Amino acid sequence: MNREKAINLLEQYVKNPKMRLHCLASEAVMRAYAERMGEDPEKWGLAGLLHDIDVEITNADPKTHAMEAVNILNNNRIDPEIVEAIMLHNEEAAHNQPRTKTLHHALAAGETITGLIFATALVYPDKKISSVKPSSIKKRMKEKAFAASIKRENILECEKTGLSLDEFIELSLNALREFDLE
Repeated sequence: MNREKAINLLEQYVKNPKMRLHCLASEAVMRAYAERMGEDPEKWGLAGLLHDIDVEITNADPKTHAMEAVNILNNNRIDPEIVEAIMLHNEEAAHNQPRTKTLHHALAAGETITGLIFATALVYPDKKISSVKPSSIKKRMKEKAFAASIKRENILECEKTGLSLDEFIELSLNALREFDLE
């Protein structure tokens, strides 16, 4: 599936503009991640773009979120590796099936760090991602009360792909510069 068709599919299922923004941000991080890792940016980008396609259908219920996505994506003939990574990004619905591939870990880390970056930007006076420093993200990683729903352990899965946390933060911030909040 090409990006244009994937965007149309996303728009069909995800109506909330903030959720769409999250999906687009996840796509940007995943494309940058793929380039850094010598992987296919189109494939990894689609995983980021479509990972939350069922979030409104399932009401983000951790017991079912991602399982409806599997049906939607299989019906649209999405690459099985992408579908698998999307299924595994929510470990609870995947019945604690382990993430074992680089793409699995990358998606878990990539889609999660977007939330931490956006939350950090929102506490800056200008609310711009371009103002956020890597050291601020690293500091917020340690503050469990800040954006408490963000699973820091998922972000740390970047290390299972061979990237240090510092490298991953820098890569993600650079990928999200175009998403400055107004």
